[in-house]
Amino acid sequence: MAEMIRRTFLLGMVSSVSSCGTLSVLSEASEPLDTYDLLPAAGSKRGKRTSRTLLVARPQASAALATDRIVIKPDPAAITYLPDARWSDELPAMLQNLLVRSISETDRVAYVGHVEGGPVPDKALLVRIDRFEVEAHKDGSFEVGVDVFLSMINDRDQWVTDTRRFAQRATIASNRTREIVTAFQAIMDVLLPEMSNWAVQQM
Repeated sequence: MAEMIRRTFLLGMVSSVSSCGTLSVLSEASEPLDTYDLLPAAGSKRGKRTSRTLLVARPQASAALATDRIVIKPDPAAITYLPDARWSDELPAMLQNLLVRSISETDRVAYVGHVEGGPVPDKALLVRIDRFEVEAHKDGSFEVGVDVFLSMINDRDQWVTDTRRFAQRATIASNRTREIVTAFQAIMDVLLPEMSNWAVQQM
């Protein structure tokens, strides 16, 4: 009888410890993360306005990038995420929205939209995200990098009319979230107008 009571007590202790561990993990997982957004940056408003329509497809990205978490690489082979921050949406959706808004704000294309709505497009912009991350350097600095590959196609025959890569880097002194997000915005302030101007020229 004493042995049975002892076993019951030990099982209760194990169950209690296990439950505490589970609750701790669930509590950590439910903690809200600071959310950050990036702003569009329009290309040039000067130039001929077209009556054609443009569809911006949802960008393709690796599984590591296709998330709302901000990627930081402690070394070239490792991938982690900033522990206390996330993007306002999954990266492909966020970049798609930035491109739609940036191209639209040039006022040079009759309609720019997403896949799921709008008129039948004349052209479609395909987007591939090859890099959108922070990489740690051995000297203690960090490099914020964005690398995006664009392809313009005729929607009617799916013919690729042109392609171009857009890339930009910025070195920052620390991995503080605010500094990282500010660097990403500075990069996009350069790349989004370039990508918008290129897309409008292809129309």
